[in-house]
Amino acid sequence: MKMTGMVRILAAALCFTAVTGGTMFARPVDNRPLIQIALLLDTSNSMDGLINQAKSQLWKIVSESGRMTRGGERARLEVALYEYGNDANSVISGYVRQVVPFTNDLDRLSACLFELDTYGGSEYCGAVIKKSLNELDWSGRESDLRIVYIAGNEPFTQGLVDYRSAGKKASRMGVVVNTIHCGDREEGFRTGWADGARITGGEYLTIEGDFQYQYVPCPQDDRLSELNSRLNDTYLAFGDEGEKRKEMQSEQDSMAEELNKSGFYERAKVKSSASYSNSGWDLVDATSSGAVVLSEVQDDDLPAAVRALPLAARQAFVEGKLTERKKIQAEIAALSAERESYLAENAAAAPADEALDTAILAPLSALAKDKGFVVEE
Repeated sequence: MKMTGMVRILAAALCFTAVTGGTMFARPVDNRPLIQIALLLDTSNSMDGLINQAKSQLWKIVSESGRMTRGGERARLEVALYEYGNDANSVISGYVRQVVPFTNDLDRLSACLFELDTYGGSEYCGAVIKKSLNELDWSGRESDLRIVYIAGNEPFTQGLVDYRSAGKKASRMGVVVNTIHCGDREEGFRTGWADGARITGGEYLTIEGDFQYQYVPCPQDDRLSELNSRLNDTYLAFGDEGEKRKEMQSEQDSMAEELNKSGFYERAKVKSSASYSNSGWDLVDATSSGAVVLSEVQDDDLPAAVRALPLAARQAFVEGKLTERKKIQAEIAALSAERESYLAENAAAAPADEALDTAILAPLSALAKDKGFVVEE
């Protein structure tokens, strides 16, 4: 069912409230190398296939990005999401909407991605690029990797904002724009998509907008599903939004599995890595990262399992959950590696050139290498 009018406005407001509430979207203050990726997705009527690809392959993109290090330090990853070409958005904005600002809150990013709906057909590429450059909190460090990926199928030249001026602004900011045309490659050359990438030194790529990822069952899948459920049990929700966020974690598992099981297992893999942190609502992540001191948390904000315990027992309980989590994550990581080997041996892991994840990851490796990043095996 298409969302229009007030229904869509209310859905967007709910997503915005959750996105901007609290500190869960705040950038950590540290000097670790940073990778920033802004996804600009066409959500006009013809783009259901593109949006489904993004929903399905988010976790693979995060997983591959999370393997990058520089100088022995693992890179931080922040992802932002915009939609454009959707007539349900304001005409004043050029039918452009910021869905999520830069964040490492992956469950919230996934939830907002699943809320996207397609409607209308006024696709203004220059406007959405310019808006993302102006609105997002881009890093000012030359050493950080800053990338825009814009995907769509209509001429790149539409709208009042000239894509060339937006591209030149991106170049001045050190942001690379990669363009992904959902359609014929030669048509993309004729309609400005290739030129849009050229201006910033980015890559022009083409994909099949209606491409569908095929799930290949693997011997590791049942155990991975079991471990994923056990992993969720190690999270201790605290604070005003804790229980809602814990529910969201399970909901995103279910939605990923329902859409495409291959995406679900990529999600489980990410949940076993350092890229997946929930210090804004999980007591284990919050205390182990130093974001929260357990003795300073008010009793009313603690989960019931912890609240009744004296401080020493509280600390032991939380540390026990952390130990259990690390053990489960290690097994998920090992099984995920076995699963990838199984797929490769069965000729099921060859990248599809017409798919969104390939179009995003192909230029990412080269750009990261130019900034001194190394992909960890």
